[in-house]
Amino acid sequence: MTTKLNGTFQITGWDESPYLEDDDGTKQSHAKITQTYSGEIQGSSQLQYLMSYQTGGSALFVGFETVSGSVNGKSGSFVIQHNGKFEAGVATSNFEIVPNSGKSGLSGISGKGFFKSGKNGQADYEFIVNA
Repeated sequence: MTTKLNGTFQITGWDESPYLEDDDGTKQSHAKITQTYSGEIQGSSQLQYLMSYQTGGSALFVGFETVSGSVNGKSGSFVIQHNGKFEAGVATSNFEIVPNSGKSGLSGISGKGFFKSGKNGQADYEFIVNA
């Protein structure tokens, strides 16, 4: 059964460390992030991004996020693979649920989605899942 899930996540922790910096302001970094989910997904997540900052303040990022909580009354966890960008103060990401990553009541979950950031570390998400 395919279901659309909407809600918000809130960044609760951000620990970022550059591993390569250039004189022109570009850099690559590793960020460890924690978040809480509300809406049709209830729970929390741990996320790690590799980020590439370009001149002008834009950035590209990739990463993996483990979401733990409940979806449609089923509890468990799953992993998301992100591919995103940061431009003009707004972060967006398209993502997929990693195949066979669902645990416990979320075993077999699959799908994809996106998010767009708002203010104060919040972002709106949308998932299209098969669970």
